Amino acid sequence: MKRKDFLKAGALGALAVPALLTSCSTEQGKGEGAPNIITNKKYRWRLTTTWPPNFPVLGEIASMVADWVREMSNGRMDIKVYGGGELVPALEVFDAVSSGAVELGSGASYYWSGKAPAAQFFAAVPFGMNAQQMTAWIQGGGGYALWEEVYDKFNVKPFLGGNTGVQMGGWFNREINSMDDLKGLKMRVPGLGGKTLEKAGGAPVLVAGGEIYTSLERGVIDATEWIGPYHDYKMGFYKIAKYYYSPGWHEPGTQTEFIANKAAFDRLPKDLQEILTIAFERAHGWILAEFDAKNGDYLDKLINEENVQLRSFPQEVLDGLRVTAKDALEELVGEDAISKKVYASYENFRKKNMRWFDLTERAYYNTIQQQEG
Repeated sequence: MKRKDFLKAGALGALAVPALLTSCSTEQGKGEGAPNIITNKKYRWRLTTTWPPNFPVLGEIASMVADWVREMSNGRMDIKVYGGGELVPALEVFDAVSSGAVELGSGASYYWSGKAPAAQFFAAVPFGMNAQQMTAWIQGGGGYALWEEVYDKFNVKPFLGGNTGVQMGGWFNREINSMDDLKGLKMRVPGLGGKTLEKAGGAPVLVAGGEIYTSLERGVIDATEWIGPYHDYKMGFYKIAKYYYSPGWHEPGTQTEFIANKAAFDRLPKDLQEILTIAFERAHGWILAEFDAKNGDYLDKLINEENVQLRSFPQEVLDGLRVTAKDALEELVGEDAISKKVYASYENFRKKNMRWFDLTERAYYNTIQQQEG
């Protein structure tokens, strides 16, 4: 080959390389057969939460996820985080993600029960599974496929986003000594826990986290549940409520979530999809660890520094609520086919898992309790 022809061919080949990369970048994410080529294309996404801006733990983790994604993608993906009410109202996060107004959201699935009743099973079921069991069901027991099925028609893709662990029973300005004390009680409690209270004669009220304090202070509600000592202390409930009850029968292991607009997620390059997924899984582990690490210290603060009166629900009340919880569940699965399908999976897993837990977790805790008197 003559030297000038060789140089000409090399120059044309060099020009073709950027064109090929541009073509691959354009096709990226359009189908499973698309080449997985990492390009320098920038993605600017928005994440809105149901939690107030800069909210401890639950709001913090949204910002942490944004930082992790930015670092892992080497700046190719930048997520701007908005607290509840900054971009959309706190309880309209699901709608915003579904419509594509934002790409990502953070909240808990029982907040969208009006649109998807079956979504509640992926947050908390009264007298149901704890955090460890919920994670096992969703990740290893078939729960995740059902979760995707419930959200699919809304163009939403769910991800595990953290678990609070067993919650406290709530803050009350009067003692609860019998089921009669629940009648007419206006209490902030979402999801199936709210339906259970309603069946017991109470009046459940759903307000966003940032509105609970003023609602309780002004008498709009008589009682509220939230999470546990760490968050409850930060929320200041001890200043306006006298009695702090346990256990959290209504939310024994509340699963929070990240959600993505499915169409937008599917268009992402495969590596960015994996980066987002890994960031959400990291968040899932961090939240439960953070609550477990802080709740003991803040329980001491509430009791010893703020003189909060700790109470336990009488067994009579817990037994009565268990009956009304069963009624609420039967009503839900009787009215909604997909709820029936999800609950069948949930309950089958719970029963099998509880046999295992009886031999291990429960037996261990009972032994320790006996040893410690």
